[in-house]
Amino acid sequence: MNNTDRKQDSGRLMLISPERVFYAGLLGKPRKRTSGGYNLYTAMHGQLKVSEGRSELVGQVALVQPYKSHSVDSEHACIICLVIEPETVEPAAMRKLSERVHGADGPEFTQRIRAAYENLRVQERRAGFTTQDFDRLCFRELLPDRNIDRRIARAAAGLDDFSGSKLTAADYAASVDLSPSRFLHLFKEQTGVSFRAFRAWKRARHLLHFVNEEINLAHLAQDIGYPDSTHFSHSIRRFYGLQPRAIFSGSRDLAIYRSDPDLAESAGFRQGRP
Repeated sequence: MNNTDRKQDSGRLMLISPERVFYAGLLGKPRKRTSGGYNLYTAMHGQLKVSEGRSELVGQVALVQPYKSHSVDSEHACIICLVIEPETVEPAAMRKLSERVHGADGPEFTQRIRAAYENLRVQERRAGFTTQDFDRLCFRELLPDRNIDRRIARAAAGLDDFSGSKLTAADYAASVDLSPSRFLHLFKEQTGVSFRAFRAWKRARHLLHFVNEEINLAHLAQDIGYPDSTHFSHSIRRFYGLQPRAIFSGSRDLAIYRSDPDLAESAGFRQGRP
């Protein structure tokens, strides 16, 4: 059995695009984490516990708001986690989704997300996907796009790519014809977080593309813009609750599928469309 077959047969998988992540794999033993996205956790089997400050939720599904420090425990070694980037969805829609997840519709969401996982697991390959495909599969409806200033949306989209990009806030401001101070103010106003915090999250998120590869972590840290290994480890542990090495160790059997809108337009999820 080759390495690709082994990853597919493990049942552990991740779909990743600039706007969404569907992760089904090992939880590990993380400390508190502070993800920059909405995190929708679903127990693979049994129940999970999400602790946020003094509040604690025990059940099968939970939605955590972006940039909220929390911890997760699960009765099963594996967990399902959907990550939704906050700049791509209307906050009001996510508030309603949270009410439904934590209310009477919780069991329905649990079944739906577990069914989505089974749908993905049995497919031999995924030929790309769009955000619309993802939302239909997981929510049976499209999450509404966030109404955001087009200049900030353009800058935010640029921050999804860390393959050699060394652009600063001043560079992004110039690219959208704003002064640095006006750009930074407008960015926080439109996204709810500072440019610096947003960029830190996107850099840590970019790591997910490589977690099942045999790769030199020091070189990877440098490639995606961390000044040194200490900053790299600190940032990754803050966002994911785990050291980079632990993440890579637990992802060796993880099959990763990336979005490809051109292919998804013609192929899509085999049973993901309504």
